[in-house]
Amino acid sequence: MRLTVAQALIRFLANQWTERDGQRHRLIAGCFGIFGHGNVAGLGEALRAAELAGQPELVYRQARNEQAMVHAAVGYARMSNRLSGYACMTSIGPGATNLVTGAALATINRIPVLLLPADTFSTRVADPVLQQLEHPGAGDISVNDTLRPVSRYFDRVGRPEQLVPAALAAMRVLADPAETGAVTLALPQDVQAEAYDFDPAFFAPRVWRVRRPVPDAADLADAVALLRDAERPLIVAGGGVIYSDATAALAGFVEATGIPVAETQAGKGALRYDHPAALGAIGATGSTAANAIAAGADVVLGIGTRWSDFTTASHTVFGNPGVRFVNLNVAAFDAAKHAGISLVGDARAGLAALTDRLAGHQTAPAYRDRVRALADDWDAVVDRTYHPQTPGIGILTQGEVLGAVNDETEPRDVVVCAAGSMPGDLHKLWRTRDPKGYHVEYGYSCMGYEIAGGFGVKLAAPDREVVVLVGDGSYLMMAQELVTAVAEDVKLVVVLVDNSGYASIGALSESVGAQRFGTAYRYRDAGTGRLDGGPLPVDLAANAASLGADVLRVSTVAELRAGLRKARGSDRTTVLYVRTDPLTGAPDSAAWWDVPVAEVSELDTATAARDSYQQAKRSQRHYL
Repeated sequence: MRLTVAQALIRFLANQWTERDGQRHRLIAGCFGIFGHGNVAGLGEALRAAELAGQPELVYRQARNEQAMVHAAVGYARMSNRLSGYACMTSIGPGATNLVTGAALATINRIPVLLLPADTFSTRVADPVLQQLEHPGAGDISVNDTLRPVSRYFDRVGRPEQLVPAALAAMRVLADPAETGAVTLALPQDVQAEAYDFDPAFFAPRVWRVRRPVPDAADLADAVALLRDAERPLIVAGGGVIYSDATAALAGFVEATGIPVAETQAGKGALRYDHPAALGAIGATGSTAANAIAAGADVVLGIGTRWSDFTTASHTVFGNPGVRFVNLNVAAFDAAKHAGISLVGDARAGLAALTDRLAGHQTAPAYRDRVRALADDWDAVVDRTYHPQTPGIGILTQGEVLGAVNDETEPRDVVVCAAGSMPGDLHKLWRTRDPKGYHVEYGYSCMGYEIAGGFGVKLAAPDREVVVLVGDGSYLMMAQELVTAVAEDVKLVVVLVDNSGYASIGALSESVGAQRFGTAYRYRDAGTGRLDGGPLPVDLAANAASLGADVLRVSTVAELRAGLRKARGSDRTTVLYVRTDPLTGAPDSAAWWDVPVAEVSELDTATAARDSYQQAKRSQRHYL
């Protein structure tokens, strides 16, 4: 079958499927793209020809920013439990390098995204072409090589016949939950347009089965023995629980054994917030309930977590000197962390095996009572934060905003956030009622993810209301995908919180003695030359309106609630703009995060912060 490389790739991608538990999903559901001289004659022509021929399986969606299209693809794939995703195509040069941040985000979060950046001529006949990087020491390097360290698989298709093994290898990685992340196929612009006689078998429907491997029997026996001997066991549920569709299995295991559950950012929603064994968030942005239980835990069962520093409070939250770890994870790399017993396998299959082998075993009633009492205490703290008895005058706190949104959303609605102070506040405070109702990107905590990611979430779950929470700092980095949502008639509800700067880093700056330097949006003072003049006259609500969204300005809880109800009843993307107080933070988690403080300083605040830092460092250790 004689086709160009680009035509062959599009036809191949439209015929790739995943299958898990007997259900099939299109592996590549569509593609985002921005065209330039590197791909307009290749992938651009191929997509247009397929569209006119009535082959819409691989729908094309026009993005406004290359990084944002990767974020949208991540949102889609994460909402699809990594069983379906999107391709992202760019021209050469800046289009390709704009993918790097999104690729890092996808790989760090173990989310499948296919990247198709155009590359310079394979023949090199016209070197140097527009936007080509010339490396004086290597003729085969292009800017696309910046994607190598942030991709789980990278290949450059320098000849038409190379497409076949490269495309198959790419699909293998995308469909493997233990290996997945960003996958890059760099496509030289001349090769994209070159014709070749492809074997028709290359285009036959192909199914990539996502298996549920059971952990090794000997490892299970070791883990069960350790859990049976534990007096104060704790489960830490990570994103793998949700991606594996193991939340029901987790609830069954917990109800059979009485072992309480704390959740990572990616794992939030693994257990309903009001379950008797639910302790809420753990770690640096955790609840006091989860962190108190973690401090005394003697055995910790981590399920589908990669043990980030926020989860472990930089290796301080698990305070028992003899604490041991059991790690159930589909990736051996993560299962081996903290010198734990490695249960390499699927979360749902592993939980079923553990439930079987721990039949009849339960934690002590007194331990379960303590868990519930601590959880109830924290829930009361959340309630006071959401609904203060003496609300602030004139400007809302972020806690009040989150409370209004939490109260007005339905269980199946999805809240989306990524960076700034809100992810930490959400981790502590949000009351999850559905496994897919909480979507906070915190593996990379990438500013600008929110609106683009929310767009991808809505594409994957059009029957759910998607509420994007975004701060002014993150909004200013990447708001343009509002235009994409409007163009595609994909409705989002965006709550735009304006606190005149970087509230999260402002608070962090203050805690390390740097006095919130460079974290507020201010004029430069003409007298001092410093950025501490008056507030800037930026109107973000007007900006959102100019991008095609409906905008509601709100300033009280009552107005915010009414605005959320109005937005729910609308079929258009709506932005609710609200100002908040950046100096009123969420309740303390009673946990630490390791951010080094200046060892010597002329600032008294930094010297005092260094003393506190050194004290906290004393409780930090390797888990061996």
